[in-house]
Amino acid sequence: MADLTSTFIGIKSPNPFWLASAPPTDKEYNVRRAFEAGWGGVVWKTLGAEGPPVVNVNGPRYGAIYGADRRLLGLNNIELITDRPLQTNLREIKAVKRDYPDRAMVVSLMVPCEEDAWKAILPVVEETGADGIELNFGCPHGMSERGMGAAVGQVPEYIEMVTRWCKQTTRMPVIVKLTPNITDVRKPAEAAKRGGADAVSLINTINSITSVNLDTMSPEPSIDGKGSHGGYCGPAVKPIAMSMVSEIARNPETHGLPISGIGGVTTWRDAAEFISLGCGNVQVCTAVMTYGFKIVSEMVSGLSDWMDEKGYSSVDEVVGRAIPNVTDWQYLNLNYVAKAKISQADCIKCGRCYAACEDTSHQAISMSEDRTFEVIDAECVACNLCVNVCPVEGCITMEPMATGETDPRTGKPVEPDYANWTTHPNNPGAVAAE
Repeated sequence: MADLTSTFIGIKSPNPFWLASAPPTDKEYNVRRAFEAGWGGVVWKTLGAEGPPVVNVNGPRYGAIYGADRRLLGLNNIELITDRPLQTNLREIKAVKRDYPDRAMVVSLMVPCEEDAWKAILPVVEETGADGIELNFGCPHGMSERGMGAAVGQVPEYIEMVTRWCKQTTRMPVIVKLTPNITDVRKPAEAAKRGGADAVSLINTINSITSVNLDTMSPEPSIDGKGSHGGYCGPAVKPIAMSMVSEIARNPETHGLPISGIGGVTTWRDAAEFISLGCGNVQVCTAVMTYGFKIVSEMVSGLSDWMDEKGYSSVDEVVGRAIPNVTDWQYLNLNYVAKAKISQADCIKCGRCYAACEDTSHQAISMSEDRTFEVIDAECVACNLCVNVCPVEGCITMEPMATGETDPRTGKPVEPDYANWTTHPNNPGAVAAE
């Protein structure tokens, strides 16, 4: 049986599934129930400096994007960091860590971008017995307007500076949580590494307005007739998160920097994909807010079964497996040729493939009078649109052509050699292959 135990930057947990810093980790009651359900660790909801706590809105805090079946695809929130007193949080963190010593306890922190503020909060967090801290440089609303959160995360120099302050002050491992609201995520990751960060976590939420109420003309969620941009998360952000994770994992300047993956993890498969792209563990929020703490049991059993099936004995064997196959577009093999194939036995004759291809693609699918749909190889460029719109999984597949076969679209044989855009004769800047 696969071993799911995790050691991430020296922090041990029985599995790689952690709860992200968010409402599910806001208090002792929640975290105890999460650990009883089987979560390997938590990142406690972000703590602020000593003094009067921040004040959250008392109206709607969430907006949503739904699929056709009202399945939650994306969640927007305008909530801030914890609105509970610092000492209350610290007392509860200490109590939970005492009773669950085998679970990872990481504390998210956000205080003003001043050295004294960070040096004041770190010792009191350390005293709780917490395993590590996560620097929240990602929150895109509310706190960023006060010079914290994404206001720090968008300036690499600030990231490096604050990270260094923390590393000089505490024994605890330091994870830097990155904002996706930036052009090139590699720059803040490089800054975190220069500052001595033990790891980075990403992504935090994406700046967003999910909808507008057309009766009140107010963005939702609406507070007394007014709305604000918030942070977008959930399954819809997973592709963005995985792309940013992969960029850090394959960047020579940050290669080897441990990564905690966040962004739309809902199933064991999502977790496996993040791990294959270089993440040592994953953090979950929206899925728990949708389905509850017990979804972790399916995540654990699913990941374990898949690893057994594939012959992986530990999570570490999966970490980064996909990174060698992530490349820039210019290095993709332009001599690879495939064609769509429709299984007539599986086809339900809905016509989606035909409509999509005829109206928006390459007119490469024919329709007979009895609604039999077939691929026209002489027009098919293997764009994969028909596969994506087909409601029957596996009905349409992309089949590669063999070397030497003639592509009926171009009239040319499929070449055996790899060739990419850097050497293509149509590229004005092509460099001849040596």
